[in-house]
Amino acid sequence: MKLFIDTANIDHVKEIASWGILDGVTTNPTLVAKEWKDGSAGSPHAFEHAVLAMCELVPCVSAQVTAEDCAGMKKQGEEYARWHKHVVVKVPMTTEGLKALKYFRSKGIRTNTTLVFSLNQAILAAKAGANIISPFIGRLDDAGEEGMDLIKDIMTAWEQYHFDTEVLVASIRHPRHVAQAAMLGAHICTIPYEVFLKLPNHPLTDSGLKKFLEDWKKVGKKL
Repeated sequence: MKLFIDTANIDHVKEIASWGILDGVTTNPTLVAKEWKDGSAGSPHAFEHAVLAMCELVPCVSAQVTAEDCAGMKKQGEEYARWHKHVVVKVPMTTEGLKALKYFRSKGIRTNTTLVFSLNQAILAAKAGANIISPFIGRLDDAGEEGMDLIKDIMTAWEQYHFDTEVLVASIRHPRHVAQAAMLGAHICTIPYEVFLKLPNHPLTDSGLKKFLEDWKKVGKKL
């Protein structure tokens, strides 16, 4: 399973990339606004520079269009794709988005369909040509549904029809989501920085290491 980080913070990307396990980055307007509260994200080339910095660290960076119509999405997406070969154009799951997906596929521009909340949406995006789809499981959990049930349904359908679209589990809230996605065979998880920091940790690892070091110190004194 590929592991992406869900952030617009370049320092966070650098840190997780240094672990040797990071495969990509996903961004969205909300994450960008969070990192550039002073409004600098809207200045000329600010977002481009951030995406380019991430592209030097990982081979896949999803940059989301903000246009709502197909023509606007095509214009933005083509611009993003020119920035770097590692850019993947992130498109919303709407009818206008589906039109844009078909166009981008015909032009060889990689895409990631975001805000997927049903199997029907997933199928439509795959048929329209999305390279990646992003079901948001945490938001489904918040709405009283079981988000991982959607991933299970999608992976079952994918086994039947062999779509070449990768399934990216988004809106991850805790480490268990990552484990569940892996067990269901999802292709990618995009994980917030705070959750990434929890993944390597286990109390038994900590206590075991402490015991090893204490015993080594005892042996060392005898030697």
